[in-house]
Parts: sequence; structure tokens; C-alpha cells
Amino acid sequence: MYSAKRIPRFDSPAAWAELLGDYPAAQPLTEGHKADVTIIGAGFAGLSAARRLVQLDTSLRVTVLDALRVGEGSAGRNSGFMIDLPHDLASDDYAGGGDDKALTTLNRQAIAFAKGAVAEYRINPAYADLVGKVNGAATEAGDAHNQSYARHLASLGEPSEMLDAHAMCELTGSSYYRSGLYTPGTLMLQPAGYVQGLAAGLRQAGVQVVEHCAVRGFEKSGSGWRVRTAQGDVRSGHIIVAANGHLESFGIAKARLIQLFLFASITPELSSEEIAALGGAPRWGITPADPMGTTMRRIDTAQGGNRIITRTCAVVRPDMSARPKDLSRAKAVQMKKFADRFPNLAGMEMAQAWAGHLCLTLNGVSVAREIEQGVFSACVQNGLGTARGTLTGIAAAEAVMGHPSAIRDHFEQEAQPKPLPPQPFATWGANAYLRWKERRAGAE
Repeated sequence: MYSAKRIPRFDSPAAWAELLGDYPAAQPLTEGHKADVTIIGAGFAGLSAARRLVQLDTSLRVTVLDALRVGEGSAGRNSGFMIDLPHDLASDDYAGGGDDKALTTLNRQAIAFAKGAVAEYRINPAYADLVGKVNGAATEAGDAHNQSYARHLASLGEPSEMLDAHAMCELTGSSYYRSGLYTPGTLMLQPAGYVQGLAAGLRQAGVQVVEHCAVRGFEKSGSGWRVRTAQGDVRSGHIIVAANGHLESFGIAKARLIQLFLFASITPELSSEEIAALGGAPRWGITPADPMGTTMRRIDTAQGGNRIITRTCAVVRPDMSARPKDLSRAKAVQMKKFADRFPNLAGMEMAQAWAGHLCLTLNGVSVAREIEQGVFSACVQNGLGTARGTLTGIAAAEAVMGHPSAIRDHFEQEAQPKPLPPQPFATWGANAYLRWKERRAGAE
């Protein structure tokens, strides 16, 4: 028996979902519902798992359950970068320590899967835009990180382009950056729009996606499983847990998962005068040359209005709940970061600020394997939720169906997550380390 100790919740809005307006009416869970596969979580992992299942067997009865509305959870709270290249957040310049060629191949399979879903389900193509991204450098140290990463990419046979200060200003409208490193393979998402489109397409394909239906636990029942929810029970042959860090809520991988929150804010829709004063391109995405720096992104009307998103600050919270003081601190830091980059817009009050929940392990592995007979996990994305979530969902679906693939092999061959130090030292140490990394990133 697995019982959930916590139910996913957030005390701040999912801004990407808010930009899209009203949700369609939620579908209730039918009484006495039965499924061949029940998926817990309707984010990138859960919905990708559902799509892969029906690709492998169109006759499967698949049910996806989520405690929130689709796009209200972490899937609607990230920066929307689905990155193909090595992107190790624990490194100085994103270069990974493993087989980066193999990881790049896997990430590109995730991107191809997402693009296929956009075409198949007629999702707004602006919600999945293959335009690449730029690592922006504001300092000499940041420029050195970019140079180092460019050399690493060259060793992998991957193209990149160095941008000077003038080119960065032409792109962003900001004279803040001294250089940039452009790579062409990143898929820029309107993440809530993408997952809501994915859910709508799956419903058309016969998958039941049930929102506001928190899973309270699941237990063995005969030859299958009984999933207990706020709306009733589901009898199921197999279960896929696709709830990222909330895997630990069910007692799985206890004291092995780092529960992390990142924070972001978004401007009101810019006026025509502000757009003219800003200049630059209408859409772009900047990741910082130092992984602990500040991510910036500009979107246009097709993705939710002419706006700029700022993301920075991180905190570990083992209870999976960000504090009001965490968000207040992040908002203050982001206001300064925004003003530094766009002094002609300084003082602009942000329309929304929010927290997003991530989950990491000390050794950077996911948990995407069979937990026990009939129960599979597609969890722990290590801060790479759009691509890694898609991949773990695919891997879990293929494991359920016994379908061999390189994606499934990759995750099944990963080591177990390393145990964390005892509490409260693990949290104290992690937060002290994060603050040090933020200070070291400085102007980046």
C-alpha cells in the first residue's frame, strides 16, 4: 500500500496558464472506473506516457489523474526551454560529465516527440517554436564559460555561434550582455499551452484526463491495483507515477530526493511605446552563461502577449512548499535583475510572480523504472523537466508495454539515487550552497 503524505499545491499562480485564459470544463471521474493503465500526474511526463501508450496500442484504456488543472503545476511554471544539448546545472558551463552525445540524441528524441504531438493534435505551433537559444554573458567570467562550452560543443561536432555585444543588443534590445553563444536546437515552448494541447489531443484519442482529482494512494487489489482519489477509486492493471518530486510523497525514494523551488516573474503586456523603446526581436530566450545566473525570455502575442520573463533564485524545501518569504526575496532580486538589463523599463511592476517545483538527485539520475510489479515511475527530472519529463514518460510507457528502446534502456541502466545527508543538515547545507552559487554568479 502506498499512501500520499502530501498533495501537490502552490500558493502562487501558474503564469503561463493564466496567459491562456479560461480552462475548458473539467471532466469528472466516472463511478467504478477501470483502466488498463492509470497515470498519476498530467505534466510533461504523464501526458507523454499516455501518448506513447496509445501509440503502442490504440485499444488501451488509459486514465491520467492530476490534483490540479493541466498546466497549473510545474508544467506551467518553467521557463519553456526544451534543450537538446548537454545542460548540466551542477557544472560551471553546462558541459556534462557523462556521455553527452548519447544524452543529446535522447533530448532530440524528446523534441521530435513534442513536434510530432504538435502536428498530430494540431497544437498551436507558436507553443513549440524550434528557434534555438542563447547563453548570455555579462562578465568576463561568463564569456569564459561560453568559450569553454563552445569548445566542448565543437568536440561533440555540434554547431554554435558566438555573438558579440552588438549582436546581443540587436537581439534583446539590451546593452547589458557582452557576448552570447547561440545554439539552434532548443525548442521554445509556451509550456502550459503545449501540455493543455497535448491533453486535448489525448482526450480526442480516447484517453481520459481527469483534473482536480488528487491521488491519495494506491494498493494491490487482486491481480491489479486500486488507485484511491478524491473523486473515487480506479481499478487498474498498471500504474505510472509521473509526479516528479511527489514520488517521495508515496514513500518511494525517501531521503534521496532534493525538493527545489525556482522563481520567476513576468511583466504586464508591453505597450506599443514600450516595445518601440525596447527594440530587439519579438521572441528570444537567454539562459545565463553561469548556470546559477538569471534566465530571461521575451514572448509575443502568439505565446501570451508581448512580455518579458525573469527567472532566478532557488531554495530547497523538503516539505514541497515554498514559503511566502521565498517568493518575496525572489521578487526583489528579479526586479533588480530586470532593471539592470532594461533600464528604460526600470520600476515596472511585474504582473505576476510564481514558484515552480523541481526535483533533483545528488548523482543526477532520474527514477524511471519498475518500482514493483505493475507500478512504474517516470519521475525526478533534475531541473530539465520539459525534455527529461518527456523522456521518462516515454520510458515508463515502454516499460509497461515491454517495448524495447534506447530511451527505456538509458533510464533502466541508471544508478539508484544517492542517499541525502541527514536532516536538517541536508537542507541547511543545500541552501547555503545555493546562496553561495548565486553570489558567485553575480551579474550573470
